[in-house]
Amino acid sequence: MATLAVVAALWPAQWGGFLSLTIVSGPSMTPAYQSGDLVIGLRREANMGDVVVYRPDGIEASVVHRVVSGDTDSGWVTRGDHNDWDDPWLATSENTLGVVQWRLPHVSRFVPSGGMLPIGMACLIGAVLLMPGREVTTVTTSSDEVDDAAEYHI
Repeated sequence: MATLAVVAALWPAQWGGFLSLTIVSGPSMTPAYQSGDLVIGLRREANMGDVVVYRPDGIEASVVHRVVSGDTDSGWVTRGDHNDWDDPWLATSENTLGVVQWRLPHVSRFVPSGGMLPIGMACLIGAVLLMPGREVTTVTTSSDEVDDAAEYHI
């Protein structure tokens, strides 16, 4: 049951879940994020100053930029930290995959990108959750007191 709850919490936003995993590409968010960093977002309402991951209509890639103006009702205007212009699209509740919470630097060296990223991360999480535990070793205080000895797990 706990495994199912963890899987549901970590289900990718691209597939209707709460978690977005995106590899940053390009210099538009430097110095906060570098190309090749993995940003992890959670699906929640954005606020002014948040960095959001969103997928504008007609664009196949995700955009990772900071909210600079707007509101929840009409949509958020975004801009890359390194850019001096606003994006031509709005981040809305319908196209926003998540608000960035964490950054893992240079992950693109080790994790597949694109459409394979959620699958690769799901496999990694599944492997950790399903990894068999260590064997439990029982230690007793002496061989003469086996029946009365307390057991310790190491």
